[in-house]
Amino acid sequence: MSVLTPDIAARLTANARTRIDAVRRGLREPDPRPVVRFFNPVGAATWLATELDPDGILFGLADLGFGCPELGSFSLAELEAVRLPFGLGIERDLLFEAQHPLSVYAAAARAAGSVVLGERRLAAAERRLSGRA
Repeated sequence: MSVLTPDIAARLTANARTRIDAVRRGLREPDPRPVVRFFNPVGAATWLATELDPDGILFGLADLGFGCPELGSFSLAELEAVRLPFGLGIERDLLFEAQHPLSVYAAAARAAGSVVLGERRLAAAERRLSGRA
C-alpha cells in the first residue's frame, strides 16, 4: 500500500518539474514547503519531502535519528518496504502542514540535531514572535 495519495504525489511531482525547469532556464532553484512528512512510529526517523521523480525517488530532509539531519534523496519504495515491530511500517503524518520552506526546516533541524526538535524550536519561536508565548 502506498504512503502517498494521488494528490500528494502530484504536488511532489509538480515541485520536481518546477525545479528542473528553473535549472534549465538558469534561474534560482525554488525553495518549496515540504509536501509530506513521514515518520517511524517506534523510532526517531523523520523525513520531510518536497519532490518526487518518475523513478520513485523523493527529495527532502532526512533524519534517521543519529543527530545529523541532511538534505538528500531517498527511495519511496524503500520507505514503503520497511517492516517494524508489531507489524508497523513507516507512516505518513496525516496532520502535517508545512509552515516554512524546506531550507528553514533544514537549518532548524541541523541546529537542533533532529527534525522533530527543530520543528519544536520553530513553533516556540513563532509563538514568541506572535505574543502567544
